[in-house]
Amino acid sequence: MAGYADIPKPIRSGLVIIDPQRGTPKEIIVLQFNPDSLERSIAPQAAGADNSSGDRTEALRLKGPAVETWKLTAEIDATDQLDVAAPNGIHPQLAVLEMLVSPSSASLRQLEALAAAGTLEITPVEAPLTLFTWGNKRVVPVRLTEFSITEEAFDVDLNPIRAQVVITLRVLTVSDLPVTNRGYELYLAYLAQKERLAGPAATGRLSALGLSGSGLGGV
Repeated sequence: MAGYADIPKPIRSGLVIIDPQRGTPKEIIVLQFNPDSLERSIAPQAAGADNSSGDRTEALRLKGPAVETWKLTAEIDATDQLDVAAPNGIHPQLAVLEMLVSPSSASLRQLEALAAAGTLEITPVEAPLTLFTWGNKRVVPVRLTEFSITEEAFDVDLNPIRAQVVITLRVLTVSDLPVTNRGYELYLAYLAQKERLAGPAATGRLSALGLSGSGLGGV
């Protein structure tokens, strides 16, 4: 009889922060639990969506990749690990996620110094490339667009020990990234994976729709 050791461990979803200079993983954030659901919305970039030009030849044209938004709720829970020394509760896990949407204090001080020195043009701080992974078939470059935290339980020092984090991500496509950015190729690889997955999908028959090949023009 196979033992519990033979049962494969589930793959975790998570975020990978890419080093901008080397293009290698700088930090890996593994979600403690896989979210129960993953909400995805896909909006096509249609050239003739508003029909403002009145050009009928634009009706079926696409200006670029679809705008894809993903939303999930991550759970962080230390209540079943209270025997392990955790003087800060889940502050560290929350802080790692929060720093994905905020520049570092060092970079802000540097911008302040440039402004004080009279620098005329100051480039905004560039965030590192972030990848969201949901299994090996979905590895996509993303930008965090919304981030909310509900802290649900605390220890005696008011450190949070259980929380739900709602994360909204916008998939970055070739329309968003320069060709030299690592995310450009990663998005194309993600799109190519979709095309491969669509290949084996069964093709329906017109008869199932009550149509015939010769009757499409006059249904």
